Amino acid sequence: MTSTSGRSLELFFVDGQPDGLLTAELFNWTGHVLQVPRTRLKEALRRTECGFTGVYILLGDREAGPTAYIGESEDIGARLRNHALEKEWWDRAIIITTAANNLHKAHVKYLESRLVELAIKAGNTPLENGNTPARSSLSEAAQTNMEVFINNLSVVLPAIRVDLLVDRTRPKIPDEDTKTAGQTAFILTSERAGIHARAVLKEGELIVQAASQVRSAWVGKGSWDKGYRKLREHLIETGIIDFQEGTGVFTENYAFSSPSAAAAVIVGRAANGRTEWHVEGRKQTYGEWEEEQLRTEGSTT
Repeated sequence: MTSTSGRSLELFFVDGQPDGLLTAELFNWTGHVLQVPRTRLKEALRRTECGFTGVYILLGDREAGPTAYIGESEDIGARLRNHALEKEWWDRAIIITTAANNLHKAHVKYLESRLVELAIKAGNTPLENGNTPARSSLSEAAQTNMEVFINNLSVVLPAIRVDLLVDRTRPKIPDEDTKTAGQTAFILTSERAGIHARAVLKEGELIVQAASQVRSAWVGKGSWDKGYRKLREHLIETGIIDFQEGTGVFTENYAFSSPSAAAAVIVGRAANGRTEWHVEGRKQTYGEWEEEQLRTEGSTT
């Protein structure tokens, strides 16, 4: 679910607070997203869209870590009141409706099922949902409309820090195709740790290639880098990193948002990706390469 053209997203902080009620809408899309901190649920329930038909996502933490729940209702507000009484773990709700309340029961049943499917496939956050709900019966045209709706959600949700549907696995790119496309490849090696990893920079993502090796254990000592450690554990749990005879390998291409995140997962500690990644076939570091690109760009303007 990627887009090659720009999109216009409008965020509105309802009460003027960055951590308060927030609406998100894409230009020329009928969908409407409302982010509700649990502490502001009372105020949210007064809003018109809380009485609409739609789907919702609950987000929070349990003892095992981040958790999410996806549901649907013909009266979102009433359902959230019940969840506030029955589920203690969530602290944020994402309400997904349309501005004109033109979703009906079959629409939201379909959306609920597809969102659960996509969240399970992405594997970013465990779901409290016991199973994937059955899809409702919709016409071919209606299904297409709902898939377009979901495609728009895949743009809106990450913008409000909800990565539930973000799938960071990428298809395999043959080496010859990488060179033809003019993409730069980077290498990270450590004889001591017994690792050799390769990554390709594409569309702002550093994509670590399948078969890249990973250090056998996490050796970092600091507490501030626990986010990278959790990411590594998540990749192991979901099978994206597999250990065979003590050596870990990426089973699929995986996109990281920064060279440091990729390096930390691979070397098993906090890492400066700008110095640890090197351009393939050269001694130039990622940071030096980046500076060179910026100088080149500046000289052409």
